[in-house]
Amino acid sequence: MRAIVVTEHGGPEVLRPAETADPRPGPGEVIVDVEARGVNFIDVYQRSGAYATPLPFTPGVEAVGTVGELGPDVTGVTVGQRVGWVMLPGGYAERAAVPADRTVPIPDGVTSEQAAAVLLQGLTAHYLTHTTYPVQPGDTVLVHAAAGGTGLLLTQLAKLRGARVIGTVSTGAKEEAARAAGADEIVRYTETDVADAVRRLTDGAGVQAVYDGVGATTFDASLACLRPRGVLALFGQSSGAVPPVDPQRLNSAGSVYLTRPSLAHYTADREELLERASDVLGLVGTGSLKVHVGGRYDLADAARAHEDLTGRRTTGKLLLG
Repeated sequence: MRAIVVTEHGGPEVLRPAETADPRPGPGEVIVDVEARGVNFIDVYQRSGAYATPLPFTPGVEAVGTVGELGPDVTGVTVGQRVGWVMLPGGYAERAAVPADRTVPIPDGVTSEQAAAVLLQGLTAHYLTHTTYPVQPGDTVLVHAAAGGTGLLLTQLAKLRGARVIGTVSTGAKEEAARAAGADEIVRYTETDVADAVRRLTDGAGVQAVYDGVGATTFDASLACLRPRGVLALFGQSSGAVPPVDPQRLNSAGSVYLTRPSLAHYTADREELLERASDVLGLVGTGSLKVHVGGRYDLADAARAHEDLTGRRTTGKLLLG
């Protein structure tokens, strides 16, 4: 079968297509014939070595396909069923062996492409807005990179929960995308100081929560945007890791809270995984949550997809077909 195999950490050039043996299911595993794969920054971190990943490996922690074979001791999943998964490797391949208890069923009203475009980032946006800082009606929240894949979903879910959303973007096209997702106010961080703009937009009060997946370049502004006892949810580091932080800064910012959450810890229990997936996919199925695919690439063009993602040349979600 075709697969992308990483044999050394490095730039996008290490994403090399290869012919590999078909996987065989172990106990509790299913073989999924993959139809669509999400491209995510975690793939970049694993490829580059920023996240320690044993070599060789096939990247891709988000994919959707049809179950083609069951291993021993599998229950609750059937051959021919459409399923998806997140936070497990192997998606950049034609077939993958996946633990059955980490798969989620894809409802009929959601296409495989939609599901692959929403599972990781949709579940991330869900836990951030429903659990890490549960948005309340009337809250004002700040979403960094509001036109990105996660940002667009965060904006929509925050609006569905009754928030006023301030989004940061870099270009006019990205502003249009963020506003279409429901952002009430837009700050172009390339043209104005984010903290000053947010203070102005909130009459000096600041926001209840900042959802920051950018990291190094936005962290200081994120702290400065919070109101007393606000929450900074630092869920990613697309611009690089944040340097060590003196806890006294949290006091100076207004006794604020800083958390570095991960999807794995909000879906560790299968019941919680299925509940979040059901909520997100249900909203997609009814049209209440819109998924924007910003680029589609052949599996062999994974390197180009990574270049476009890290070069910030896209909006929405990138998919490998």
